[in-house]
Formats: sequence, structure tokens, C-alpha cells
Amino acid sequence: PDSDNTMVLEPIAPPADLEIAREVARRRTFAIISHPDAGKTTLTEKLLLYAGSIEEAGAVRARRSQRQVVSDWMAIEQERGISVTSTVLQFEHEGCMFNLLDTPGHQDFSEDAYRTLMAVDSAIMVLDSAKGIEAQTRKLFAVCRKQRLPILTFINKMDQPGRDPLELLDEIEDLLSIRAAPMNWPVGDGTDFHGVYDLQSSRILLFDRSGGRQSRAPMLAATLPDEGLERRFGPRVYGRLMDDIALLEGLGASYDAAAFRSGDLTPVYFGSALNNFGVEPFLNALIELAPPPGPRASNQGPVRPSDADFSGFVFKIQANMDPRHRDRMAFIRVCSGRFEKDMTVFHTRLNRPVRMSRPHRLFAQKRATADEAFPGDVIGLTNPGLFVVGDTVASSPKLQFAPIPPFQPEYFGLLRNLHVDKSKQFNKGVSQLAEEGVIQVLYPEDAARREPILAAVGMLQFDVVVARLAAEYQVEARIEPLEYTCARWVRADDPGLATAHWTAQSLLARDGRGHFVLLFPSEWAMKYCMDKNPQIRFETVDDLVLQTEAPWFSAERPDPA
Repeated sequence: PDSDNTMVLEPIAPPADLEIAREVARRRTFAIISHPDAGKTTLTEKLLLYAGSIEEAGAVRARRSQRQVVSDWMAIEQERGISVTSTVLQFEHEGCMFNLLDTPGHQDFSEDAYRTLMAVDSAIMVLDSAKGIEAQTRKLFAVCRKQRLPILTFINKMDQPGRDPLELLDEIEDLLSIRAAPMNWPVGDGTDFHGVYDLQSSRILLFDRSGGRQSRAPMLAATLPDEGLERRFGPRVYGRLMDDIALLEGLGASYDAAAFRSGDLTPVYFGSALNNFGVEPFLNALIELAPPPGPRASNQGPVRPSDADFSGFVFKIQANMDPRHRDRMAFIRVCSGRFEKDMTVFHTRLNRPVRMSRPHRLFAQKRATADEAFPGDVIGLTNPGLFVVGDTVASSPKLQFAPIPPFQPEYFGLLRNLHVDKSKQFNKGVSQLAEEGVIQVLYPEDAARREPILAAVGMLQFDVVVARLAAEYQVEARIEPLEYTCARWVRADDPGLATAHWTAQSLLARDGRGHFVLLFPSEWAMKYCMDKNPQIRFETVDDLVLQTEAPWFSAERPDPA
């Protein structure tokens, strides 16, 4: 009390769990998936442009006068115009904190995309209006469906000749078995594409091409009916728009929030990412529709983001993001509680405490010190060999999230170091790239020379390894393809190994976990060897990892609450 007996009240800080709940509510953590060349990376760049995170949008295949896109920062990505690794981009817009994870589109890098989808709460599916559902889109959609991720759809390239919008909606429903609810509708197509009709507000959003591709497209709003719009569009485009609107109202394909959250419905938007048509309304839809972080399955039951105790898991390792330091970065998705710089947490796999020093917020290759983070955020932690993909870090000593098993490899090649005097750099490069999960590394059990065998999902992964060894480790190497096409894992402690009879066509090797791996030139050879050794349990690598590291785990995510 003061001298005049007046009570002075100090402001009371909100309880920690209320602050966490408030921060969780404004997080949107999502990935973008598509088939190559559907416009995924271009849409990523334009979302950053409209959010104000960049002043000018780059190009995937940039000319000398243009800058490269933010998300494709590796030399090999810029040279080939493709994404080969997932990228984290954190930015703020309209009071929401976005964590955008751009995934590789090419099927040879689907393992990296899969790991990224384990760390998000929703996904954007980008479709080419001329091609519709393509092979890689179906594969990545299946992963999202398994994870029960809500999916928003952006049908891109409406400013180019494409298929009928109703036909595209039918294809989404038929091939993906998900209801498609159009949220806007294209006004014309190809060179006659003028904008979109917002089915929620009954407004037409008109875009102007005069702004250029690198800056925001001027946008005007109008309502129907409007004689001026009929003159502007022409009778064909205007008449078709009015007919389509009447048809959609008759079909009653309306948006259902509960069906979207459960993964049974996808809201569909039309536009052109290249020319910035429909990007701003789509960004606003992410704020309104994309869910905040939800619960995560663990060995102790669902972990809810509002829980006071901190928890998170490593879903990606990236070496050499900063060429000045040549360090490794562990990407950690925060699942619950509040992360604070220099806090001490428990590393479940190592069974010991670790100090979370030097944490970073990530914007593609750029980084800034992170003093705190909340559920939904992705932080980067300089990794001195402590972390591998799938590791859990938490305040609780016994908490464990599901591991992220590697994909079953289909291609194998012998990696040769062409300069023996660079063996140290070669071994370091191979070890760090394997730690990233770029490839799996096997070593023949009985070989005279210890040369690594690379096991990969796609052949392009081999090109990436050779290119990155040269660019990041100054090592010249060569891949020699091997004839093997399939593999099965055998646990090192399997008692049946004492009486094993390997066939002449098989090759016995060991992986980084110490388990035996048998390589075969054909399915027939593999089956023959398995028939000859009924006492041994042959497994795929993903089954082996889940059964040995997380027998409690079910692939189903907990229901959101």
C-alpha cells in the first residue's frame, strides 16, 4: 500500500499454460505436396511474397536478371530446377505464425517428403489444371491420408489451357476417395482467365496481369450480376460463369469443417501461382481453415500441445546449410510446452539429459537465434552427432514419440572414392549424408575392402550424393550400380543365424544399426533364400525399426480434441 492507503496492484502475468494455449492457437504448420512441375515451389514463393516475407518473388529456373527461389538453396537444386530436400520457412502474417515445409516433388526424394509430413498438422495439395491427379501426388496423398492430415487443394495454372474444373473435381473424388468442396471458381481459363468467384462471399476477385510475376497482382472485387463485367469478360466467359454458379448451388457441394478436419473433405481453390492470381485469397484461407497443432501419439498416450511439459522430435538432419561453418542442423518439431534457449531436456534414445544450446529459427538456408518456441514451431539445433531422425527430446525422461523408419530401398550402388588421399573427407561425407537420411549405407560383411554400398529409393539420390560430396566435402566419387533390386533385414541377435545357408546370388552386409542386410538380384532369388532358411525372420527395414524401437506404436494419429 501507498502512504494514502491506496492499494497498488502489479500486473499479473498469465499462467504459462494459458500463454502456450494462446500461442498454439495462432500456429499453422503445413507442408506443400505435388507432382513435379505442378507449381509447388512457385506457390511457396508467392505465399512468402503475399505474407510480406520477401519483397520480390524468385523463379525456379531463374535467368541471370532474376533471383532464385528462397526454398531451393542447394547448388544442385538451382542447377536442375528441382527440389531435392525439404525446406522450413517460418513467417508471420495477420497475427498467425506459419511454419511452411516445402517438400521435394520428385519420387526419388519421396522419403524426405514422407519425414516432413510426419511433422505437420495439415497439407496443401497442388494440382496442374491440365494434368489433374498425377502419380507422385497420389503417393503423397496416401501418406497424408494415413496420417489423417487435413488437406487443402490449390488447382494451379488456370491461366494456361487446362481441363474443365468440374472434371477435375470429379477426378479428385474418384481417384482419392475424398469429397471436394470448391471454395472459389475460375472466371474463364487460359488467356481468358480473369480471376475467381468466391463462393463464400459471392464476390468476384479480379486480377490484373500488369503487376508482373515478381510482385503482387492488383486485385479488384465486384458482385454479380454486373453488366460491366459481362462486357469485360465477353458473353462466353460471363455466360459460362453464371451457368457454373447455378450448377454448383444446385449440387450443394458445400464446405464442412468437421469433414475437413477428419481428412474426409478437401476445400478446393483455383488460381495461377506464377501470375499471382488467387494467391492472396488462398493465404487468407490458410489462416481461417488450416488447423492449429493437435495431439501426438506417444508411448505414454496422446501428448497435447497445451501440456506444460516440453516435448519434440527430430524429423530431419541437414548438413552444411551454412558453408562458412560446415555444421549439421537437426530439425525439431515442437509438440508441447514451451521451448527455451539453453534449457536442459531428456534425450530418450541416449537415455541422458542434453542442453538445447544454439537453437535457430529457420527461413530456408537463413537462420536466426531462437530464444523460445511453441508447439507447431520447427527449430534448428546445431547437431554435434547427438541426434538422428526420429529422436525424442522432452522434459519427461521416458516419453517417446514414434520413430520415423527409412524407406525400403530399391536401388543399390557401390560408392568409390577416386582419391585415396581424401579418405577422411570421404568417410565424413558419407557418414553425414547417411545421418541425414539422404541414403542408407551398407557395408559388405566379408569384403576385403571396406567400400560403402548405397541403398536408395531412387537413382537420383545417387546423383545427389556424388554432387554433394564434390561441392560440400571436395571429394570426387563415382557410383557403380549393382545388380541387386531388393533387400531384407535380419536382426543381429536372431538365433537362426547360427544355421543360416545363404545362397550364391545373395550378398550379406550390415547397416548403420548393426543389423544384417541381405541383397538379392530378384524377387525369386529372395524367396528362394527365405525358403531355404525358415528358421530366420526376414523383415523390411521399416518393420524392423518399428518393432525394435517402438513396439507400442500404431500408425493411427490420436483423434483431435
